[in-house]
Amino acid sequence: MQYTVPATAADRPIVVVGAGTLGRRIAAVFAAGGSDVRIADLQQPQRDDALAYVAETTPQLRERLGDAAPAAAGRVTATADVVDALPGAWLIVEAVPERLDIKRPLFGTLDREADEDALLATNSSSYASRLVIDEVDHPERVFNMHFAMPPASMAVELMSDGSTSEGLLDAVAAELRRFGLLPFIAHAESTGFIFNRIWAAIKRESLEVVASGVSTPEDVDAIMRANMGIAAGPFALMDQVGLDIVLDIEEHYAAENPALPAGPRELLHRYVDAGKLGRKTGEGFYRYES
Repeated sequence: MQYTVPATAADRPIVVVGAGTLGRRIAAVFAAGGSDVRIADLQQPQRDDALAYVAETTPQLRERLGDAAPAAAGRVTATADVVDALPGAWLIVEAVPERLDIKRPLFGTLDREADEDALLATNSSSYASRLVIDEVDHPERVFNMHFAMPPASMAVELMSDGSTSEGLLDAVAAELRRFGLLPFIAHAESTGFIFNRIWAAIKRESLEVVASGVSTPEDVDAIMRANMGIAAGPFALMDQVGLDIVLDIEEHYAAENPALPAGPRELLHRYVDAGKLGRKTGEGFYRYES
């Protein structure tokens, strides 16, 4: 079957599976652009926090859209059961932890239960969508849709799973622009897509500099800000993403390339094992006021 963005997309909801750091941000972006959004997450506290975040952030996103903002924001709801969220949705975005043992069965469920014309996207920051389709019968509708960190960054990277319908990524890119997003298409399979492939090298070397005792997180961030004119250094950015997620990504890269230094992962493990995951726990490389 040939897949594209359904002609009825503007009138149909979007589903976000996973209410964590990125899932709730993805939901807010689509809601601000006028789409009804259904969030699916097993944990009640995550669902509650996600709904509160969307309510707080949507006005800011709508203001950014300016004259392009629709008359009203979309309605956002949350449920524990992903299957309950699927009927009628034209796009389902997976934003669960970076573990293939979670993603693969989930995509099998989405492929079986979603509408026959629905598109299935993984927000994975390190896994190619080719790796999540083991239990999928319609790989033509599956692709990577990796969000950076909205609303701070509205970049989105799109990448085929190797069987994605021809022209689908271009059609999706055009649709995403109406939500104020900035889509970029990776034209060949790439671990980390475009930005994260480059960012991984910067992040890993920053961790190695600290792990080997050369510098501190504070000084690495300060010199990066001074020399590159960036607003936040790599350690502050890792705290924002979540150190558990950063560690999962690094473990994936190391599995692909065993020659990578172990120091960065060992440093991350010390923080993660101590429950210091970054902003979401109040402490990571930095401490944060609650």
